[in-house]
Amino acid sequence: MSSYIDPDRDQFTAFKSLQRGHPIEMLNLVRFNREASYPAGHALADAGLSGAQAYKNYGAESGPIFAALGGKIIWRGGFETTLIGPTDEAWDEVFVARYPDAHAFLSMVTNPDYQKAVVHRQAAVATSRLIRTKPSDTGATFG
Repeated sequence: MSSYIDPDRDQFTAFKSLQRGHPIEMLNLVRFNREASYPAGHALADAGLSGAQAYKNYGAESGPIFAALGGKIIWRGGFETTLIGPTDEAWDEVFVARYPDAHAFLSMVTNPDYQKAVVHRQAAVATSRLIRTKPSDTGATFG
């Protein structure tokens, strides 16, 4: 499994080039490190935290920022198996986060307090997928 922890420059540029004035939903697929990997010199570098514990720290610090911008988790589920797709991808966290618009997401990731909190996510995550979607009508069928 490849490591995807933060967006690269091209991915972030593509995100920013999309329309911003409508709600967005972000599909999050997250796989934790067995042991958190904080940078040398960080207060928790030698704390022996698991990736799951570091991710809880990320949630505790970033959650209030997310909520203050109008964000909310609209769906969360527990990964069981992949029916179609790479069999080596398993996820510890699977959820959809809704933002009022892309401006709110960008405000969050540029917030200085969020930038301090994100070190916990970086220490926690072995790999992830973050997929931006535009909400659409739901229905009883696939069409």
